[in-house]
Amino acid sequence: MGQGFRRMATIVRKEWLHIIRDPRTLMLVIVMPVMMLVLMGYAVANDVEDIPLVVADLSNTDSSRWLVDKFTVSGFYMVTHTAHSEDEILDMLDAGTVKAGLYIPESFGREITTGGTGTIQFYIDGSNPTVAQTAQLAAETISQSTSQEILIQRLERSGTGLAISLPVDARVRYLYNPNLKKMNFMIPGLVAIILQIQTLLLTAFAIVREREQGTLEQLIVTPIHSWELMLGKILPFVLVAFVNVAMTVAVGAIWFGVEVAGSITLLSVLSLIFLLGSLGLGVLISNISQTQMQAMYMASFIMMPSFILAGLLYPRENMPWIAYYAGYLLPVTYFLEIVRGIMLKGVGFVTLWSWVWPMTVFSIVVFFASVFMFRKRL
Repeated sequence: MGQGFRRMATIVRKEWLHIIRDPRTLMLVIVMPVMMLVLMGYAVANDVEDIPLVVADLSNTDSSRWLVDKFTVSGFYMVTHTAHSEDEILDMLDAGTVKAGLYIPESFGREITTGGTGTIQFYIDGSNPTVAQTAQLAAETISQSTSQEILIQRLERSGTGLAISLPVDARVRYLYNPNLKKMNFMIPGLVAIILQIQTLLLTAFAIVREREQGTLEQLIVTPIHSWELMLGKILPFVLVAFVNVAMTVAVGAIWFGVEVAGSITLLSVLSLIFLLGSLGLGVLISNISQTQMQAMYMASFIMMPSFILAGLLYPRENMPWIAYYAGYLLPVTYFLEIVRGIMLKGVGFVTLWSWVWPMTVFSIVVFFASVFMFRKRL
């Protein structure tokens, strides 16, 4: 047993030296995770705010200016242009100068003052559904709140002598992400996805590279056992993966302000379980790949569904039922929920158990299957 560990330590040292001495591998280990987190964080987690708005206020009254101020202070809109007709608004929308337009007719102020209904026209550029839906929701919310305030003022001026209040006072309290920042939702998911991508690629490439260079056959003819060879190849990447977890979590906290609300220890332990499965998948890929190019294609076959089906970009609840249940076949689906639970909600092991046990079973099965196939391949 002692000789076995010494032989495995030799393989670990050999693999570690290769990581340090190879600039491409070193860049893949250190630079890529941080770069991916920063670039993808800004790319997919941009909150929609300060939508360029053009206003055509033909009424030019206190009521119309008050309404425009409502749109400005909401944070969703930024008045960048003014117009004098609906045609000017449509021209700016056609040119892409603005994303929304507010047209207030001349009769608006008079209708509001005399107790009537002031009609406005709101135009939205619908070419980008994400921006368009946010703009529509914000415009409807502003219009409804403004209408309520005007209605209360009218009732209070009606001579009843009583202060009027709305019959229902719904008070909403947002938990875990009070400012509703999309970044807080995306960064934990990116930590999980990046960890899977790197462990898959590094492990698969490390073994396939040995096979391409012919050095794997040289190792096989030595007294080393298959389990010693496999563990010696993947143990350095366990350390690398833990360094990457620390780096990505630190970048998320320092750069994006997404701090870990829960236990760092629990996150580390559950990350190790997830790594077991990801490393196993990497070994499985190396078993069926003859070249590094084939390994890249096979890894992409796993990584692309992870982006789509695991719930990183879109809520899984809104997916078709086939896509929804297909997501359960991916270990990153469970780990993504675990990371979000720990980082955003600060929940513990008991609360996360429904996600922990299937991820653990998957990781153990895949890891031992990869060991078996690796031994058969040798």
